[in-house]
Amino acid sequence: MRVTSKGQVTIPKDIRDSAGFKPGSEVEFRVDGDSIIVERAKRRARSGMSRGEKAVAALRGTRTRNIEMSTDEIMKLLRGDD
Repeated sequence: MRVTSKGQVTIPKDIRDSAGFKPGSEVEFRVDGDSIIVERAKRRARSGMSRGEKAVAALRGTRTRNIEMSTDEIMKLLRGDD
């Protein structure tokens, strides 16, 4: 294995399968002496709604309720610009 210029390595498929890593899985790294340990990230409690959930909530019913929103306002909402 080689580390890329971006610091990336490929986890071999058999190891991904045995660890249960799927595309999009979150992992954590730990240093233990001379070893680096990669493990599934622990679930963290979410604080409030995600950006996507906020966008859906704000746009729900837009055909009748939020008709005054401009395209720029909708794009700002979808991009998460605060």
